[in-house]
Amino acid sequence: MILGMSTETFTQVHVIISLLGIATGLVVLRGMLADRKCEGWTAIFLVTTILTSVTGFFFPRDHIMPSHVVGVISLIALAIALIALYGQRLRGAWRALYVGSAVLALYLNVFVLVAQAFMKVPLLTRLAPTQSEPPFAVVQLIVLAIFVVLGVRAVKRFHPA
Repeated sequence: MILGMSTETFTQVHVIISLLGIATGLVVLRGMLADRKCEGWTAIFLVTTILTSVTGFFFPRDHIMPSHVVGVISLIALAIALIALYGQRLRGAWRALYVGSAVLALYLNVFVLVAQAFMKVPLLTRLAPTQSEPPFAVVQLIVLAIFVVLGVRAVKRFHPA
């Protein structure tokens, strides 16, 4: 039992929150690329992405795992995004810090999604059963490259009034 739910139910809730975070994050990123703030979508993205990271720590484990490290990095990035957006109102360098940290948090969610896909989708599991094989590395490198390019473009294009 985790937070009063079976592990299976808790996992489903965690996955749904994670997918909502990714979907809303993609909407927010698209808005940044079009120089739109998307305030409602941004709030949902930030909340669901924070919840994704926090709920990830509730899964029973007896040692620190890579997912915990990703969760901590994501929460640090999200703290910066929150301070930049709501505390500093995107003034000066805070605009670029917001974009970079929000895109990093979204990327980390997608990174975990890809890792989970390689663990759960039989075809992908056969290609990279330990996630140390070249297909896994290539896919993750492509995802990283896409987010770097989109993040740089978003920093250049996102200048809300």
